[in-house]
Amino acid sequence: MTYSIAGRCPRSGMLGAVVTTSSMAVGSRCAWAEAGVGAVLTQHRTDPRLGPRLLERLRGGQSPEEAVRALEAQEDGLGWRQLAVIDAGGRAAFLNGAMIASVHKGRVGHDCVAAGNILRTTAVVDAMIESFEEHGDQPLPERLLRAIEAGNAAGGELKQVKSAALLVMHRESFAYVDLRVDLSPRPLEELRFLWELYQPTADEYVGRALDPGAAPRAI
Repeated sequence: MTYSIAGRCPRSGMLGAVVTTSSMAVGSRCAWAEAGVGAVLTQHRTDPRLGPRLLERLRGGQSPEEAVRALEAQEDGLGWRQLAVIDAGGRAAFLNGAMIASVHKGRVGHDCVAAGNILRTTAVVDAMIESFEEHGDQPLPERLLRAIEAGNAAGGELKQVKSAALLVMHRESFAYVDLRVDLSPRPLEELRFLWELYQPTADEYVGRALDPGAAPRAI
C-alpha cells in the first residue's frame, strides 16, 4: 500500500527519497538516506530496521545489489518486504519479496529507483521513473516530488493515500529537506505546499547551522 522513489543528483551530490501510503506517518518508517552514501526505501509490512542496515552495507563498500542480496540471505521475513536502494554513484537495486500478493513493481532508472505495492497498475512505477528522468534540470527535491505526483496521476494505490514524506541529504549529517505529512486526505498536495514554502529557506537553514554568526538576523 505504498509507492515511492529514491534518487540522486550527479551535479549536487544530493541523495533522497519521497514516499506516500494509505496509512499514517509513512516518513517515520520507510525512507532513509545518508549524505555521500545513499538512500533506501523499505516498505510492505515494513521493517524500519532495514533502512539503517542497508545504509551500513553501502557505507562499507557494497553495491546496492550486493547489499540487497546479502540482506536477503540473512534476514528472516524478507519475503514480505519491498526494498529500493541507490548509492552515491547512482547504482541502484530493488527487491520484491516473494510473499507480496498485490499488484507491485520495482524498477531501476537513470540515477533513480522506484517501487510500489497494492497499486492500481504497474504503470505507477513507470510514471515515477519517467518523470524523474525527464526533469533532470530540476533540483533533486523537485524531481522527486514531480515523480511521485506522476505516479499518483497514473493511478496511485488502491486505497486513499493519507501520508507522505520527502527526505533529501546533501553534504551534512543532517537533512537538507525532511518534510512530512503524517495524516491528511490530500498528503501529496500538502507535501507540495510544504516544499514550496521551505524551498526558499533551505540553504539559509544550512547556513544557520554551519555559520550562525553570518546568518541574517531575525527581526
